[in-house]
Amino acid sequence: MFRTALRNVLAHKARLLMTVLAVMLGVAFVSGTLVFTNTISDAYQKSSAKGFDRVDVAVRAQYQHSEGDRVGKDPELTQALLDKAAKVPGAASATGVVSGFTAVADKDGKLLGGDWQSAGGNYWGTQDPRYPLVSGHAPHGRGEVLLDSRTAERAGYKVGDTVRVSVDGPVLEPTVSGIFTTDDGNVAAGGSLALFDTPTAQSLFGKKGTYDEIDVRAAAGTTQGALKAALDKALPAKLVETTTGKQLADDQAETIASSMSGLKQGLLVFAGIALFVGTFIIANTFTMLVAQRTRELALLRAVGASRRQVTRSVLIEAFAVGAVAGVTGLAAGVGIGAGLRSLLGSFGAAMPDGPLVITPGTVATALAVGVLITMLAAWLPGRRAAKIPPVAAMSSVHAKATAKSLVLRNTLGALFAAAGIAVVLAATSMDGSDGQAPMGIGAVLLIIGVFILTPLLSRPLIAAAAPVLRAFGVSGKLARQNSVRNPRRTAATASALMIGLTLITGMTVMAGSLQTAIDKMASSAIRADYVVSMANRGPLSPDVEKKIAATDGVTLSSPLRNAESRIDGETEYLTGVNGAAIGKLTDLKVDDGSFTVGGTRVVVDKDRAKSFGWKAGSRFTAHFEDGKARQLTVAGVYEGNDMLNGIILDNKTLTPHLSDPSDMQVMVKTADGASAAARDSLEKALGTNPAIKVQDKQDISNEIGQMFTMMLNMLYGLLGMAVIVAVLGVINTLAMSVFERAQEIGMLRAIGLDRKAVKRMVRLESLVISLFGGVLGIGLGVFFGWAAGQLLGTKMPTYELVLPWARIAVFLLLAGAVGVLAALWPARRAARLNMLTAIKAE
Repeated sequence: MFRTALRNVLAHKARLLMTVLAVMLGVAFVSGTLVFTNTISDAYQKSSAKGFDRVDVAVRAQYQHSEGDRVGKDPELTQALLDKAAKVPGAASATGVVSGFTAVADKDGKLLGGDWQSAGGNYWGTQDPRYPLVSGHAPHGRGEVLLDSRTAERAGYKVGDTVRVSVDGPVLEPTVSGIFTTDDGNVAAGGSLALFDTPTAQSLFGKKGTYDEIDVRAAAGTTQGALKAALDKALPAKLVETTTGKQLADDQAETIASSMSGLKQGLLVFAGIALFVGTFIIANTFTMLVAQRTRELALLRAVGASRRQVTRSVLIEAFAVGAVAGVTGLAAGVGIGAGLRSLLGSFGAAMPDGPLVITPGTVATALAVGVLITMLAAWLPGRRAAKIPPVAAMSSVHAKATAKSLVLRNTLGALFAAAGIAVVLAATSMDGSDGQAPMGIGAVLLIIGVFILTPLLSRPLIAAAAPVLRAFGVSGKLARQNSVRNPRRTAATASALMIGLTLITGMTVMAGSLQTAIDKMASSAIRADYVVSMANRGPLSPDVEKKIAATDGVTLSSPLRNAESRIDGETEYLTGVNGAAIGKLTDLKVDDGSFTVGGTRVVVDKDRAKSFGWKAGSRFTAHFEDGKARQLTVAGVYEGNDMLNGIILDNKTLTPHLSDPSDMQVMVKTADGASAAARDSLEKALGTNPAIKVQDKQDISNEIGQMFTMMLNMLYGLLGMAVIVAVLGVINTLAMSVFERAQEIGMLRAIGLDRKAVKRMVRLESLVISLFGGVLGIGLGVFFGWAAGQLLGTKMPTYELVLPWARIAVFLLLAGAVGVLAALWPARRAARLNMLTAIKAE
């Protein structure tokens, strides 16, 4: 049986080619994902580990958690603590570390290093072992700064040049006093690092006289553990916590691995979809191969082969196919992993240098996936063939499914579909977070139900195309009959395309609806002409709002200043505003009371009012970070949104309680409204700062929309793999169907059907099957898009369903194009059949 199985594989090489390709693509996706994520993770881990080489023990402030009416905060790492750490037995030296966001502009005034990877810090004394100088000298005062060598090379800066930098808003123009090298992983990944002397860094980052961290080096002969024990004994345990350099490196490696796991899981989901689609092709292929060899298998049974041996022979064939697909898929996956890494570099998302990582786990996973998926998909056709009695197989009385099996299948499918619809509809009435899991379960049940019902659905839906097919004469009539001749095969072929289009359509509907909701939110919630914020969404200096207010043409402005407080034993964040202007800069719907902010009068969003049981006129006591408390009165309850929510009070009330006030953004209204001149005036008033964004309402919507568009395009690309696999499935089914119907095609040719008509017949059959899958996929996608939108609507009041008709039409055309392209080779093969040879074929 083993030799028989291998001979069958070799005898049907061409017919198994598409199956091998389908499995290979899925395996390549899986192994490519593992190679890519392992390579990035390894590069970052090694790079970050280098950064801890010079740290034996790190001393950090231990956050004081909020309790009762006390607002928690970090204790300060003072110079006295630094001096004490440096004198601990076993300590060779102690370095105070200060860090924060620092934007560096290139010579054209554009931001270097990206919004999130632009960092700054302090250079320790005249020499700092962390950052070896390549040229120049240590910085002194606010007028000098050091740049990392990669940033300096990228922007063309050298010692003595003036560079524009910004920490929290105001522009600084220090001189580059020196260039240094660093092992910082963010710098290696394309970020920037600027260093000031310690007093300047402390002043710029709001850490006057204090540090973010104290790094202690161990003296010769002292272990990290011994040094940590000595520091724990000498320093106040309630205020600080100590961590060894090894533990820091391990924690960082774990963090990197954790951050990469999300990307890995996301990519593997799409690889799984491609493999799932591939199972339809495998099952279809082996079903057709087994059907073509029914008499051969019956003869084996007749001469003594058992059911198990017949099933085993089919599984051996599947194992051979899966092994070949696994090996070739692994090789292709290594190429994909390397390609993705290069692609990131071409988009400017550089990463630390490192070798391509191919772990034994990746190899084992690729081979296991290829073999297991193929064998699982082939098991059912093999088992079905083994159950056919030899005499029945030889006389082909088994060919048609019994009425009992069809009734059972349709009943089961109806139950699954009904359960799926019921669960999805129930989930739409739940809260956004509570309904996610039920909706996912319902979606899976519905897809399974539709897949089971696809043979039943194929007849009426394909019959609907009959009027169009009649226009193609005999070819159209034959194509319609062929497409419903074997409903199960048609269903399996169409389902592969259906799954891909379901996901693509569903995400497109959600993305379009979300974009509309965001546009509505921005236009309805904000009356301000502009919103000013930092590029990294970090805190703005209060000086920014002062400069904006003094700018010609600005009529109103209000900073949004966040602060932590304790209310009724709960932590709540307050938003400080310009009470006199905020009502004219926003347009929030008030459900109770009035939108009046000033003195002790505040407004709260509906969710918090419900949580605390407040209404207009309610009073509560807020405890601030300085330990003082104040009684506040609710003037109104408004409907919050993602742009503005929470407890809003006047800055004149909030700011006196803050030790280091900072703003998240500033709302601005100008005399002439949003215009190029007004934007230019604001940007010039802020020093044409690369770290600050001046955005109107459309800019805010577009920025969020760009994120959706980028994610959607990425998802299209990832799901494209499933569509390609589906195309291979259509090609494979048609090619094997042509082989199976060779005698029939020969007879049609003999009675007058010419080659063009044969080609047209196969193409129309392919087109009908693909459009059938496309219609099902688009229908399910719209339903899932609507259902997911109902969940989002509970968190986003402006959400409403928007059907992208133009894109839906494109997807339908795509399904049709898949059918036309997939039929090219099978149609050509059918037309070239020799009619006499075909008539004699068995």
